[in-house]
Amino acid sequence: MTLKACKKEEKMDRGFQKKFKFEGSIKVLTQMMVDPAATEKRGRAKNLPLRPGEILDVIQFTNQEQILCRNSQRRYGYVPRAVMLPL
Repeated sequence: MTLKACKKEEKMDRGFQKKFKFEGSIKVLTQMMVDPAATEKRGRAKNLPLRPGEILDVIQFTNQEQILCRNSQRRYGYVPRAVMLPL
């Protein structure tokens, strides 16, 4: 990874921590897949845009309805638990 790419990732991570008021280091707890039968959803506000069958990194289990996740483009957001499947 180049120095420029590394700095860009660090900047994105700091933005995530500020936007979601997340303290501490960002650790991936597990990976989960978006239900292939789910409809594609556009992200709004703090929600992550979803594509059926996409693999997401789980950052935090926030509550019974939502999970804080990161996609392959290093974008962060909330995802409904109802559309997530364990790998």
